[in-house]
Amino acid sequence: MSTATSSRPETGEFNPYYAGYVALVPDGDVRATLRTQIADTAALLLAAPTNLHEHRYAAGKWSVKEVVAHMADTERVLAYRILRFARGDDTPLASFDEQLWAPAAGCEMRTLPSLVAEFEAVRAATAALLQGLPPEAWTRGGQASGAAVTVRALAWIIAGHELHHRAILEGRYLGPVGS
Repeated sequence: MSTATSSRPETGEFNPYYAGYVALVPDGDVRATLRTQIADTAALLLAAPTNLHEHRYAAGKWSVKEVVAHMADTERVLAYRILRFARGDDTPLASFDEQLWAPAAGCEMRTLPSLVAEFEAVRAATAALLQGLPPEAWTRGGQASGAAVTVRALAWIIAGHELHHRAILEGRYLGPVGS
């Protein structure tokens, strides 16, 4: 196991906003975490009754399908940042507005299984990218959304972002409401 992939990122490697996501990730090789956690999330989502696919736990909140699209979109953005920084391109990268993206995703015209399959494909691409990185790439970084971030931190943020949203899905969408 590589120290670069199993060492939790230090506070200065990412915007403090993401500390909660990083804290959710279990210790160990983040690549293994990313490869295995997607199965739990996919199983949770694919077991959801059809009547909950469009469920919103409150007015103005995303539907279950929009949450899944958000997770895939966010992972794509973060993986792109990994690619740029790992390859030595430290050009500052802009933020994105997930509140703007969610309604534009057209989730109402898609099935939840198709969105889950897309998320699984995004994760497979992320896992392949990370698996092929040389050890020195993990400590490279740049500016994204106005803050310094390393490749290692981005990988942990991706894992934590999924865990964060899985907990929300279980607690507010598919837990008591789906019982």
